[in-house]
Amino acid sequence: MNPVASHFSQTYAEAREKFCAAAAAAGGRFRSHRNPTTGPDGGALYMDTVRFGADEAPNMLAMMAATHGVEGFCGSGAMIAWLRAGGPAKLPAGTGALLIHGVNPHGFAWIRRVNEDNVDLNRNFVDHGKPYPVNAGYVELADALTPQRYDAASLAKAQLVLDNYVQKHGAFAFQGAVSAGQYTHPGGMFHGGNKPTWSNRTIRRVIRDELGAAKRIGCIDYHTGLGPFGHGELINPAPRGSGSFDLAVRWYGDECTSPEVGDSKSAIVTGAVMDAFPQEAPDAAFCGIAIEYGTYPVDEVLEAVRRDNWLHLHGTLDSEQGRAFKAYMKERFYPAGTKWAEMVCVRSREVIGKTIAGLNAPA
Repeated sequence: MNPVASHFSQTYAEAREKFCAAAAAAGGRFRSHRNPTTGPDGGALYMDTVRFGADEAPNMLAMMAATHGVEGFCGSGAMIAWLRAGGPAKLPAGTGALLIHGVNPHGFAWIRRVNEDNVDLNRNFVDHGKPYPVNAGYVELADALTPQRYDAASLAKAQLVLDNYVQKHGAFAFQGAVSAGQYTHPGGMFHGGNKPTWSNRTIRRVIRDELGAAKRIGCIDYHTGLGPFGHGELINPAPRGSGSFDLAVRWYGDECTSPEVGDSKSAIVTGAVMDAFPQEAPDAAFCGIAIEYGTYPVDEVLEAVRRDNWLHLHGTLDSEQGRAFKAYMKERFYPAGTKWAEMVCVRSREVIGKTIAGLNAPA
């Protein structure tokens, strides 16, 4: 097997086994948090964390895989590659690392972006005690995005609605309406949920327990689906003018894009997982980026999410159509072949290096 390909997996269970073995070989301190659901094989699902460095380490590198479940194949492979290459042993004095594998283990195992509640975790970290953000565009498109039947007649009728929206508002506005997050249709796409999910509650506890003593935290959240094939865009999700935004610009320079500024492939989203870090570790200077690896054209990526949403809402998983939809979904977020995996690892190694350098730069 290609050495790089060996870091990557085809199932959640395989990925977890490789990650646990690599973490143990590197001498990390391991903790597991069991999800209340099971995988398609009936097996248990976990958010696993491994920590390196002293408990009082002032600088902490954090990495996350599977915020969007199926995208965890990418983050898992990148983190395993770092572990196997001796990354923990090369950390500078005063710098530790926390790797979070399976942020959304249910989606990882079931080849979904969403969790066991059909919730997009990167839309769930809002204040659920306040009114939710309004997404009028999604409300307008909801019926067309999730038709009762997935046949030629229903899809043709729905496509007219979608095309009219694009003609009226533009392609990027359409992407935002669909993917920015919505809180009105629990069975729909990119739903942010109406309460904190299991992953939300669990990762907050992880941050408090593992990062509470840190003075600086640099976080890399691995994602896939947007942009040129294999390119890892560095997305700065912080509000412009915030300390986290400014740190990302300092650490990553012109490579760092921002949905707020308008130079990112991503739409502006609310309720991202990284919002929890400064909330749960308020004494640390925080810099978080999402590394977004491109796969296929955006219309195919959105179609994959749409098919998967319909399949779990109206379809039959154990059917020819169900298996075809799952294969389409997996390929759009985790392309087969070694070339893409090699590009993931090269870019990941570079970004980890820049993050460690930023953590150790003069304040």
